[in-house]
Amino acid sequence: MTSEEVAAHVIPVAIEDEMKKSYIDYAMSVIIGRAIPDVRDGLKPVHRRTLYAMWGSGNTSDKPFRKSVKAVAATMENYHPHGDSAIYDTLVKMAQPFSYRYMLVEGQGNFGSIDGDSAAAMRYTEARLTKVAESLLLDIEKQTVNFIPNFDGSTTEPAVLPSRIPNLLVNGTSGIAVGMATNMPPHNLGEVCTLVERFIEDSDLPLQEILSILPGPDFPTGGQIMGRDGIVNAYTTGYGRIIVRGVAEIEIGKRETQHIIITEIPYQVNKARLIEHIAELVREKKIEGISDLRDESDKEGIRIVIDLKKGINADVILNLLYKHTHLQTTFGVINLAIVDGQPKVLPITDLLRHFLAHRVEVIRRRSEFELKKARDRDHILTGLLIALDRIDEVIATIRASPSVEQASLALIDRFSLDEVQADAILKMQLRRLAALERQKIEDEKKTLEAEIARLLELLSSEANILRVVKEETVAIREQFSDPRRTEIAESAEFLDKEALIEEKQVFVALTEQNYIKRMPLETYRQQRRGGRGIIGMSTKEEDCIASVFVASTHDYLLCFSDKGKAYWLKVYDIPEGSRTSRGKAIVNLLELNNETIQTVIPISSFRSDHFLFFATRNGTVVKIALDQFKNPRQSGINAIKLREGDELVDVKWTDGGRELILTTRHGQSLRFHEETVRAVGRGAMGVRGISLRHGDQLQAVTVVNFDHLLTMTEKGYGKRTEFEEFRGHGRGTLGVRNIVTDTRSGMVVASRSVADTDEIIVMTASGIAIRMRVDGITIQKRSTRGVRIIRLEDGDRVTGFATITADMLPPEGEEESGDEPEDDQKE
Repeated sequence: MTSEEVAAHVIPVAIEDEMKKSYIDYAMSVIIGRAIPDVRDGLKPVHRRTLYAMWGSGNTSDKPFRKSVKAVAATMENYHPHGDSAIYDTLVKMAQPFSYRYMLVEGQGNFGSIDGDSAAAMRYTEARLTKVAESLLLDIEKQTVNFIPNFDGSTTEPAVLPSRIPNLLVNGTSGIAVGMATNMPPHNLGEVCTLVERFIEDSDLPLQEILSILPGPDFPTGGQIMGRDGIVNAYTTGYGRIIVRGVAEIEIGKRETQHIIITEIPYQVNKARLIEHIAELVREKKIEGISDLRDESDKEGIRIVIDLKKGINADVILNLLYKHTHLQTTFGVINLAIVDGQPKVLPITDLLRHFLAHRVEVIRRRSEFELKKARDRDHILTGLLIALDRIDEVIATIRASPSVEQASLALIDRFSLDEVQADAILKMQLRRLAALERQKIEDEKKTLEAEIARLLELLSSEANILRVVKEETVAIREQFSDPRRTEIAESAEFLDKEALIEEKQVFVALTEQNYIKRMPLETYRQQRRGGRGIIGMSTKEEDCIASVFVASTHDYLLCFSDKGKAYWLKVYDIPEGSRTSRGKAIVNLLELNNETIQTVIPISSFRSDHFLFFATRNGTVVKIALDQFKNPRQSGINAIKLREGDELVDVKWTDGGRELILTTRHGQSLRFHEETVRAVGRGAMGVRGISLRHGDQLQAVTVVNFDHLLTMTEKGYGKRTEFEEFRGHGRGTLGVRNIVTDTRSGMVVASRSVADTDEIIVMTASGIAIRMRVDGITIQKRSTRGVRIIRLEDGDRVTGFATITADMLPPEGEEESGDEPEDDQKE
């Protein structure tokens, strides 16, 4: 062919048009021929072909098992030339009790596990159809469905199966096509059949009645569906998000330890990976309190045992497992199926309507096939009876004919028969001439006539056909229905972690290197003033206690860094430690950026008429409304703006009408009303609070709201002072002497307003703590050293004290006596 002839046969096509056409053809091939199920039988082509190949080869439930490789070979040879692995994977999944609610293949051998183990090779396993699968194929030989040519035209295959079971709802399906996907959950067969029966009676069923019959999906692995909103959306729109939880029980073991026993896991969750994930969370300390984890599952069912440490709330751990692992998952429902060759998302009423239309068509075609067969047989019997009535003439006619063909023509001509009847007479055996055989023919004819009348009556109206559909559906339900496995719970919310944690007052300690822990107040028994205390916290050699306070386990902790940033932390999120434990690095709880937490404020509510009062090392103060800190942010927020070389030193909560006392490290105190400081927004630089002498710095802010001002120095001295001793001064002045600070008493470390009924817990840099009553500390004038609060070892120093008010938990245990107190009031 010349170049001119080639050019004449070239058709110019724009590449974008060709790509669009080719891609659409490919997409539709994937959608129709691979990934999306047919709405009528709920099967994809590979499933349908595999089942039909097994049916055609007699690999049914009443026959012995056959090697799986035979079923795969038959399917690939005749119907599905896309590789044996794809076919075998399909067969394996249909044989897995954790994948299919009602298995379509019965397997013998290793067909994989819920732990993700692969099935054995197809040459080792054996398979056959289940009775449920056979109910999909019944009547297929009665021309109930259309057959189409196979891939090479050598045979035909069914375009759809007759399917007495609404398989799309019963077993569900999932598949990803081009630009779309389907994900349909399985349901309980008995409930679906009952709904089909009711739908035949009334196709306009209200949603509430549908839900009363079919409350939701029923997964093969059981579990719990949390809430009904996702089910309602799926049933009404075809889309929905269903939250599925595993089933777990809490058992009490020896020594009051608790165990979480998981007996069911969500659908399509890999059990081994679930256990690995839990172990990983424990290693990373994202879930704390688990002492052991083991898999005790066997052929009887799933059993995952989680041992908890003593004193751990099992409900909280279980809630964390639901939140952070696949013990709770979301099943996204997409009811996408092929309807008349097109993919459509369908609500449940449309799914039922299409299934019933298919069943009506199947029964109509089956009835027409049976009617034709009955009429054909009746026609033959009519001819046989004619022959028997005139048997001598028939025999004579046949004997007189030179050939079979001539005999047939003679019979047709003489007895008014047709070719079919004449052929039946010629094939009639001599035994039929017996009287008993004649009676059998007459009885068969009567039976056929009754059957013909029944079939004609059935085909006369769709109502009659629907009655048969209902009867067959009832039979299916009685044969295959079983109890529901998945429970429907009312709520989809997580357990409220805070509600599961006992609200109580705890002691919180923070070190200078930002290690933090909480402890029960009962950890420290009360002692008299001047005692040596007990070990309260283990610290690294270069670390020491920076601050201590008492808070409720339900409080928010507003953590303020030296750079003026604010972070949020719940008290119950702080790991509980023993009296001597070091605690946990706060950097593991907060997202700090080269910062040190300087002070922590317990907050129970964020009110706009309450304020936070900030003080910096250089004497600057800032007042900001508390509600500006109500929105937690994991990365923290800027609280105040600091001048160069300055740092945040203390923060206090006020109600807007308080007086404040600023205390410096050298013992100066300044009292003023907070109204003299205007409230500003976050990020402000503030105003001068107190003037400082050379070398001095601001140490503490005290809110005047109790009986006395308790001031403590680093060498263990302290005293209570009447507030009247501190007359008001103008903000920004030097203030007055509060306490003597020298080499004997050391510098001021803390100053706080206390009531006479309070108790305090004093903490030292080496971790020693002592708890005592406030009224055991002497009330003294200003400019005195005070009395010895705690006797320190050489090199140790006091770092702060926490207050226990009268409304907190009362101290437990007997009072411990300390050393004889040393009173320095006269000095």
